[in-house]
Amino acid sequence: MNFDLPPELVAYLGELDAFIEREIVPLQAQDDNERFFDHRREWARTDFDNGGLPRPEWEALLGEARRRADKAGHLRFALPSEFGGRDGGNLWMAVIREHFAARGLGLHNDLQNEHSIVANNPFVLAIRDFGTPAQRQEFIAGMLDESVHLAFGLTEPQHGSDATHMETRAVPEAHGGRAGWRIDGEKMWTTGMHVATHCVVFARTSGEDGAARGISALLVPAQAEGVKIEEYLWTFNMPTDHPRVSFTNVWVPEDAVLGPLDGGLAVAQHFVHENRIRQAASSLGAADYCVRESVKYARERKPFGEELARNQGIQFPLVELATQVEMLRLLIRKTAWEMDRMPKPEVEKQLSDKVSMCNFWANRLCCEAADRAMQVHGGIGYSRHKPFEHIYRHHRRYRITEGSEEIQMRKVAGYLFGYMGPKKNQGDKA
Repeated sequence: MNFDLPPELVAYLGELDAFIEREIVPLQAQDDNERFFDHRREWARTDFDNGGLPRPEWEALLGEARRRADKAGHLRFALPSEFGGRDGGNLWMAVIREHFAARGLGLHNDLQNEHSIVANNPFVLAIRDFGTPAQRQEFIAGMLDESVHLAFGLTEPQHGSDATHMETRAVPEAHGGRAGWRIDGEKMWTTGMHVATHCVVFARTSGEDGAARGISALLVPAQAEGVKIEEYLWTFNMPTDHPRVSFTNVWVPEDAVLGPLDGGLAVAQHFVHENRIRQAASSLGAADYCVRESVKYARERKPFGEELARNQGIQFPLVELATQVEMLRLLIRKTAWEMDRMPKPEVEKQLSDKVSMCNFWANRLCCEAADRAMQVHGGIGYSRHKPFEHIYRHHRRYRITEGSEEIQMRKVAGYLFGYMGPKKNQGDKA
């Protein structure tokens, strides 16, 4: 077995680092843009008098960083070459995301809002794979030049992890002789709706509550009559762009359906494994950063005339975290490598449990590492003058979003006990 990273990948990491130093670090340093990353970050980013939304100047800075990354050929790295990308696979993306997070806070990669100079862009592939020719023509180019922004309306106020009991309904209704759908319902955590041009709304179009079949995805213009942002939900880590949105007598034509009618959950699941392995790698990188910064500080700090690091009460918790970082890195890279060696449908059948293992454990590990870093650094670690509180607040949400810990552990259990996956029903035959 060869655990070496491909030389081309190592070289690309160096290329990315050089780009960051040449383009992104100076951009972060100019015009007091450091306020978005130092102890002022939460206040600099958040318009508390406007629903807690991101300040326009903060989003403009992120947009400029992405523009430079796109010009340099990095932003679309994970996309197919037909969209100006480099066909970046899961292993490469996992290593890149870990590498970025391990650098600490910075304009190169701020996952509070899924920003990175190497973007994810899952909607592009969803439109490619599920969209009609007209939808692909309308949306893909716009998403790439950021003139089109899609929000995602799946979760509801009364229905979180179980989307099959959603209450949003779409019923056939013609307008002016044109066939279409009338949508009524409400969605939660509809991220990015403040800048969205469209929202992918999931609604039941047939079937009974609890059935996976009968839910459809519909492309709804964000400014359509009957679409209303009811409130922005303030979170542990501000700013917020996560609103509760109502849909009242919203009409869309029949060609607004994305993917197969009644089979919309396939759209929602389309990019879940890629997202989870990449996000796991980001949490791993952030955990590694917290451990390394704690070790460095413990060697420098000398209470009572001796290095703080001499105390086993400091050493042993960091030893445990460092051990978990090393083990998890191997599992993430092995899983990403295996994902690259099989078609997407096979990932769900063969590797879904491993992806869930990587994700829920990485998110938990990151929170533990950030908490330990605060403890090692003492009072200054608890302050906003160190990045650990921000890392903790940000990554804590991933233990709920992208599939909660409990949902992912249930997936692992399903594979482990043979209720799903390759070993399904084997236990029943014993």
